[in-house]
Amino acid sequence: QVQLMESGGGLVHPGGSLRLSCVASGSMFKIYNAAWYRQAPGKQRELVALVTGRGTRSYAESVEGRFIISRDNAEFSVYLDMKNPRTEDTAVYYCNAHPPWPGADDGSWGQGVQVTVSS
Repeated sequence: QVQLMESGGGLVHPGGSLRLSCVASGSMFKIYNAAWYRQAPGKQRELVALVTGRGTRSYAESVEGRFIISRDNAEFSVYLDMKNPRTEDTAVYYCNAHPPWPGADDGSWGQGVQVTVSS
């Protein structure tokens, strides 16, 4: 079982930048898909970005062109670089790692970090 721990949340101004980091334990991380989700108050948790073990990336339309997901398997880490954040990006952000094969469960989750975008 992969365990995850996020860091890097906080207050950021609109138009600024912020990097979220997630460190994993467990050798299976290298073949797992890694993702960032977020949940704003009163809303459902939503997928923000995903990167496969081979490095293929996908994004929610709302963050496409502003956020970049990356991973460093040697460091067992996944990152989310947030560029030009907007107030609507305010949410608790969760790191996730899950098996890539069909029928797998939703894997492991971090504890979440608060990101607040405000001037």
